Amino acid sequence: MTEPIERFIRNVPDFPKPGIVFKDITPLLQDPTGLRSSIELMAEATSAHEYDLVCGIESRGFIFGTALANELGKGFVPIRKPGKLPWETASESYELEYGRDTIEIHRDAGDMGKRFLMVDDLLATGGTMEAALKLVRKIGAEPVACAFVIELAFLKGRDKLGDIPSHALIRY
Repeated sequence: MTEPIERFIRNVPDFPKPGIVFKDITPLLQDPTGLRSSIELMAEATSAHEYDLVCGIESRGFIFGTALANELGKGFVPIRKPGKLPWETASESYELEYGRDTIEIHRDAGDMGKRFLMVDDLLATGGTMEAALKLVRKIGAEPVACAFVIELAFLKGRDKLGDIPSHALIRY
């Protein structure tokens, strides 16, 4: 049985810089009931979508993505920072608040038009997930939906995801 997971999210003021209230998921990860509930709720929220693989973004997207893939009997595809994947990769660069970043995926992860459920812990400005969606399309895969534990709706990150359905367990 699932329970509300909001109680497991800790507010950390002035992190990583003054004026920011960081939403810390560490208490959620440390509590077996909270962690189990979050995976069950993600599975329920995305049950209307048909997909072949779960794709998670480094690093906290790995935690929720692999657990969700296991729960659903699906495989998992990692999206990582440059130089971390051992096979041929495709990459996508994107803008950050202070500079640029790049993410990579194995080129063969999307063979034969695989359909992906995209997972990360947080949707804030949407830049990382927007780049991840472009990246999976670049390798011939089709992103069918996104799932997040937390969405900071006031930052309007969902606007960058286009027509991809997005599900967040908690919205601030």
